[in-house]
Amino acid sequence: MSVKIRLARRGRKKQAIYDVVVADARAPRDGRFIEKLGTYNPNTNPASININNERALTWLLNGAQPTDTVKAMLSYRGILLKKHLQIGVLKGAITQEQADAKYNAWLSEKDAKIEGKKDQLATAKADARKAALAAEAAKNQARLDAIKAREEEAKAAAAAAEAPAAEEAATEAPAEGGEAEA
Repeated sequence: MSVKIRLARRGRKKQAIYDVVVADARAPRDGRFIEKLGTYNPNTNPASININNERALTWLLNGAQPTDTVKAMLSYRGILLKKHLQIGVLKGAITQEQADAKYNAWLSEKDAKIEGKKDQLATAKADARKAALAAEAAKNQARLDAIKAREEEAKAAAAAAEAPAAEEAATEAPAEGGEAEA
């Protein structure tokens, strides 16, 4: 029986979440499986990969073949490196302590990269939010300035309309008064 480590889809439409499972190669994608090793959520940034490393390593050493996508995830998590180092230990090329030291050094470096990416994404999100807030404040200020300018134009127009009317009334008032005296 050929055994594969592959993804089984679940989740709703356009919001897929996958289970990483060990299944018979002849079983359907979402059908029967032997063991669930973890989950994979591509909807987050960076993608969330939760796999039981020890069980995955055990299955790999027993001959289970990962699909291309799962192979990339196992490589990302360092499980394939650990398998490679473990095979070196079994052949006598290196000792278990050396293999563990190499794996731990790689793992700490990888964790630092992942944290750096998360921090970079958080910083970019905060900067975008600040820029949007500043743009909104500038737009609101421009709108207030336009309203003030319209009000001042209306007051100037009203004052200009009153000034000729006041001049006409001032010139007509003495003339009317002069005719009444005569």
